[in-house]
Amino acid sequence: MPDTPMPGSLAAETARRRTFAIISHPDAGKTTLTEKLLLYSGAIRTAGSVKARKSDKHATSDWMDIEKQRGISVTSSAMQFEFDGYHINILDTPGHQDFSEDTYRVLVAADSAVMLIDAAKGVEAQTIKLFKVCRLRNIPIFTFVNKMDRAGKDPFALMEEMEQVLGIRACPINWPIGTDGDFKGVYHRDTQMVELYESGDHGKTRVEKQDVPLNDPQLPELLGERLYKRLMDEIELLDIAGDSFDLDLVRKGELAPMFFGSAITNFGVEPFLTRFLEYSTPLASHESDVGPVAADDPDFSGFIFKIQANMNPAHRDRLAFMRICSGVFTKGMTVWHSGSGKMIQLKQPQQFMADEREAVENAYPGDIIGLFDPGIFRLGDTLCTGAPVRYQGIPLFAPEFFCRVSPEDSMKRKQFLKGISQLSQEGAIQTFKRPNIGREEMIAGVVGVLQMDVLEYRLKSEYGVNILRENLPFRFVRWIVQTPKPPDKLRLTSTTVPAIDRAGRDVLMFENEWSIRLACENNEGLVLAETADRMTADDLV
Repeated sequence: MPDTPMPGSLAAETARRRTFAIISHPDAGKTTLTEKLLLYSGAIRTAGSVKARKSDKHATSDWMDIEKQRGISVTSSAMQFEFDGYHINILDTPGHQDFSEDTYRVLVAADSAVMLIDAAKGVEAQTIKLFKVCRLRNIPIFTFVNKMDRAGKDPFALMEEMEQVLGIRACPINWPIGTDGDFKGVYHRDTQMVELYESGDHGKTRVEKQDVPLNDPQLPELLGERLYKRLMDEIELLDIAGDSFDLDLVRKGELAPMFFGSAITNFGVEPFLTRFLEYSTPLASHESDVGPVAADDPDFSGFIFKIQANMNPAHRDRLAFMRICSGVFTKGMTVWHSGSGKMIQLKQPQQFMADEREAVENAYPGDIIGLFDPGIFRLGDTLCTGAPVRYQGIPLFAPEFFCRVSPEDSMKRKQFLKGISQLSQEGAIQTFKRPNIGREEMIAGVVGVLQMDVLEYRLKSEYGVNILRENLPFRFVRWIVQTPKPPDKLRLTSTTVPAIDRAGRDVLMFENEWSIRLACENNEGLVLAETADRMTADDLV
């Protein structure tokens, strides 16, 4: 537990905050681990599994109906809970690569990341992409090797894979006992204790365990001679060849503490959570246009990193997720809003347990809160008191799949435009328009194909609009930074199309990389960009 000399003070509350994201390749067990962290915190009594067989209970963090139907997370969720004196803000992110842009945005709000690795599959493609985003921000990375209750790779091979593929050294904090479906427990290297697990009730409640010192004469009998001998040999090898633990390197993001367990059975979850909180870094300062802003700065500040419409379908509401960076947030406070340059009052602040909300009176650096949004917030907006500051923006990533969309029923045009506008403001899609094309028809761009299905589903379920979809052949979009002539006068291939994004910026849409190179070669002075800053202009849709 952190040192809190004056309970309730800014310094004390800041010291006990931990804000982290969970990242992984699809199906590594990320949402299941989130459930189990909530279980051990006491936030829920019974854990639901994404792939529960004997129960219709769904994961707490999957609040959207389409998530419950498909058994995947398609949007990030924010949850708060207390454990061992810490106040934890956890960001559960979509694992599916089609929704990776949402994860990229969420990582901006996290101080550290928990990286899940499937014991059988090792380091996978999406894990590599997300890991690179973490490394760019130099945030601490903690590794939880999951599904140890099943057949998997040798733990030493997994360590080597992390170093070779990800380029980061791994330091095992505990070590698995028994593999290939014979997982008995873990050995804690720091305390030299063996933690043995009972099978329990399929992970629905806290697991029964037995703690035994490594030098206990009964241990060979409890483990069996084969597992005992293997454990002792592996401990000796780890002590000789493994990286030593260095907390400074961990907090710099240069050394990854490594834990082994099984989220589905709760094996290893509690010791992981305990040590993660001990090792994870206190809240860092955030870069702004006036330099770094420390968490203990008395002036309040925060930024919007996520916008979500219709979390409560009955009310058709819209929430902006804000990460608090400094000072104390109080309900109803008046702040400067970077998007409008005006003072605004923050009403109806809420904290979350997935789809469950509760009003919040005060919040502190590291906390994630939801603000009622009447349509004024944009991704990357800064809110603050004192001298105005602007935090670094959240970039737009270029979509890779495009579709022409329009309402099936022209009488639903108003609802269609509202839905498209709100979903694009969330960052779920990007929208583009061709000049001289009807208002109710536009081009939707997404990072992954599955996002198109989510777009169609949400327009129908949340806005009552059926849409017509026409897939387009474009695979690249580039923002025009500089051009020698108007976009429609440029020398381009017959398949390259000029368009505008919803902030009114000129873009070019390409079918292949060859067309991009040709556009730059044939138009001297043309400068294109793969990413763009978040829009500040009003919607044009």
